[in-house]
Amino acid sequence: MTPTNLVTEQFISCLPKVELHLHLEGSVLPETLRELCRSKERDASGVEAWIDGQRRRGYRYSAFPDFVEAFKFVAILLETPRDYALATTRLVEWLAAQNVKYAEITLSAGVVLWKKQPLDAVYEAIRAAALQAEARLGLRVNWIFDAVRQFGVDPARQVAEWAGRYRSHGVVAFGLGGDEARGPAELFRDVYREARDLGLHTVAHAGETAGAESVRQAVELLGAERIGHGLAAARNPEVVALLRDRRIPLEACPSSNVAMGLIPRFEDYPLPVFLEAGVLLTLNSDDPALFNSSIERELFQAAGGFALSRRQVAQLCENAVRAAFLPAEEKRRLLESVREAAA
Repeated sequence: MTPTNLVTEQFISCLPKVELHLHLEGSVLPETLRELCRSKERDASGVEAWIDGQRRRGYRYSAFPDFVEAFKFVAILLETPRDYALATTRLVEWLAAQNVKYAEITLSAGVVLWKKQPLDAVYEAIRAAALQAEARLGLRVNWIFDAVRQFGVDPARQVAEWAGRYRSHGVVAFGLGGDEARGPAELFRDVYREARDLGLHTVAHAGETAGAESVRQAVELLGAERIGHGLAAARNPEVVALLRDRRIPLEACPSSNVAMGLIPRFEDYPLPVFLEAGVLLTLNSDDPALFNSSIERELFQAAGGFALSRRQVAQLCENAVRAAFLPAEEKRRLLESVREAAA
């Protein structure tokens, strides 16, 4: 195996990357929050105090509800379509600086509706901002509309319907996030079926704050094509085998899991369990502004924490390409670019 110290930051920086599990609202970096305040000529003292608090706590959370409050703080600051557009522009610029070539960004459409904001105007502003940034920076973005489990079935159905309306305008999938215990998969079987009927791909957060059975249900009851997190699956060999046999990719987010107190250290993530079993594993930053993470950092920490070779790191990037909701020809071109960079 190539010594781990040869997997340098420069090597990782040069690899073309794909992000599949990335929340727009959780990606609003401190400077973007400040820029939002300046654009509205608003007193930023509350935002500065919140940013300072995040740093002092080391971007750690005592439990899932604690994280939800941080996510909500940022989401409420996104008041207008223009605010969402600015957040999108800055995120795409940040991704391009990490040599990300393709991203599927999750918009918490359920939260937009909960805030009683016009989802059509919000998404159209986001989409326009992303297209403009893509043209400048040379990467491609598609979108996932996410519903919130604990909000219930009817709001989730509304999100799926909205996603279907924009299927030919950049929305590739419908997803489900939030509290797994308060929104079990079985409640959303019909919604997922309706989403597929609308021509959407389907994903689901599962096995993050609940057990391996939550992952099984997301696959067997919802028909999810990818699983967000899936951490708990590693504790059940049958569920690991289910993911492998059905070729269900995992959107792993180790730094997120550490920040949430689900594992003590990055090195405790069950990456070897999944890779040795043949599960298609991808690495992602989740909510980078709330967890102080990035796709480059996830790859570098994985290389060091698990003594990965250059080939294994490149393989993680290839896995993300294979798991992306892209046409075969685009995948082929991306795979070739990863292999060329890793050679």
